[in-house]
Amino acid sequence: MTNEIKIHERKLFENIDYSEKTLRDREFYKCKFVGCSFSKSDLIGNSFEDCTFDKCDFSMAKIKGAGFLNANFKECKILGVDFSECNKFMFSFSFYNCFLDYSTFFGTKLMKTKFEKCSLKETDFSEVNLSASIFFDCDLTGARFLNTNLEKVNFRTANNYSIDPEFNKLKKAKFSAFNLEGLLYKYQLDIDYND
Repeated sequence: MTNEIKIHERKLFENIDYSEKTLRDREFYKCKFVGCSFSKSDLIGNSFEDCTFDKCDFSMAKIKGAGFLNANFKECKILGVDFSECNKFMFSFSFYNCFLDYSTFFGTKLMKTKFEKCSLKETDFSEVNLSASIFFDCDLTGARFLNTNLEKVNFRTANNYSIDPEFNKLKKAKFSAFNLEGLLYKYQLDIDYND
């Protein structure tokens, strides 16, 4: 892959299999990736600015130093990816109908990030600044929140979260009255919604 173009602008990449391949130090600007597989690939040092990923697989991809600026992921599989190793200066996303299970965002800044209809099982949000983000109809089973800034985060339609208010910032966070047990789990309360 040494003779490939290093800078790509406004290109469409369709049904390309990059699985377990090395694709380093390339720049992608306003590109669209459809049905591509980056599973277990080495994407170290790449930058993706204003790019869209539709029905792509990033499971177990190595993204150390990679930058994602205004990256939009739709119906993607992104399992076990360590986003904490990304370029901190190019780090903004939106996720729609994606599987992000077993991924980690440890210590990152994800302010105003939109997660819509996503599975985030066992995802690590420890020490993340998620202020003003939205979790719309997301499954947060086993997701870890520790020393996380959740101020103004919208959890109204999120499900299966467990968040300890003593170890996270929750000022003005929004929750549904029907999902409050995720904040009270450690007290082992018996909440009855029939009264």
